[in-house]
Amino acid sequence: MAATIDEDGTVRVTGHAEVLRVVRDPQTFSSDVSRFLQVPNTLDGEEHAAFRAVLDPYFAPDRMATLAGPCRRIAARLVAELPRGRAVDAVSGLGVRYAVEAMLAWLGWPAELEEDLVRWVADNAEATRSGELARTTEVAQRFDEIIGRVVEPRLADPATQPRDVTDELLRETVDGRHLSREEIVSVLRNWTGGDLGSLALCVGVILHQLAADPAIEADARARRGDPARLDAAIDELLRRDDPFLSNRRVATADTVVGGCPVTAGSRLTVEWTDANRDPAVFPDPDRYAPETHAHANLVYGAGPHVCPGRPLATLELRILLEEVLDRTTDLALDPESRGERAVRPLGGWASAPVILT
Repeated sequence: MAATIDEDGTVRVTGHAEVLRVVRDPQTFSSDVSRFLQVPNTLDGEEHAAFRAVLDPYFAPDRMATLAGPCRRIAARLVAELPRGRAVDAVSGLGVRYAVEAMLAWLGWPAELEEDLVRWVADNAEATRSGELARTTEVAQRFDEIIGRVVEPRLADPATQPRDVTDELLRETVDGRHLSREEIVSVLRNWTGGDLGSLALCVGVILHQLAADPAIEADARARRGDPARLDAAIDELLRRDDPFLSNRRVATADTVVGGCPVTAGSRLTVEWTDANRDPAVFPDPDRYAPETHAHANLVYGAGPHVCPGRPLATLELRILLEEVLDRTTDLALDPESRGERAVRPLGGWASAPVILT
């Protein structure tokens, strides 16, 4: 079935074609699904487009080129410090630390926030797995407090010249007005809070597949000198084991999706993982075929809400993988531990032990 209805009435859209139909039609399927302000994720139409026009340039090629050097230095140091010949958790032992340090470098935040953020990533994952509103609310408030510690002094005493990305964001205007404090915090939360955990999960997915399949590892090493081809391999590894499970929508009108009747006001989940393994598009979903599958890969979404941070994630993941490949001769799974899969709403691996040689 390309779409099913859960017991609570939520429509789960799983087919590749049906997912594309939903995400490409924001008039019928709105992103305004949260009780909290999420800029620009939960905005629609002209308001969404106005914010994207301001925020998307932060991920432009020239911006990413500037960030490449700091990411390289961070990745090289972290990989060099990893033990050889014994298991290391690709998620908590490498992915989380790399995600946090790269984010601090990108936004110009103080290094003393690193340990707070590393702890927050772990606590946020546990709260998300629990599904308990009180716990998820508490960790969300903690993250907003961390952002406030960065933003408040800058708002009170703005720099004459912007020093970093955060300073630049504080100066942005949308439709002729400056962003409110609430909007600034929401943008920074969107850029950081979810992405820290997501990037760490991506690292686990990528390194686990290389360690599990010598042919895939050999292919990655053969692509090492060609960034575009290595990017394609990374995208395919994420398609095969997509850590970005789903997004939400709400119907604004009565319609039908994948044979399921949908009434106005109904909630929908767009199931990226299922769509990325739809046999109608990927006849053998487990087959590793970066170039063949690239045209249909939905890891970063589609439609007007396609992930704006794809260039940043792509850069960070490629650089880290390059450093792993350059500083090892082999990756293998830990024979004493199979690791632990992440639990919905998270995807990928909660723990992915690998051995670097």
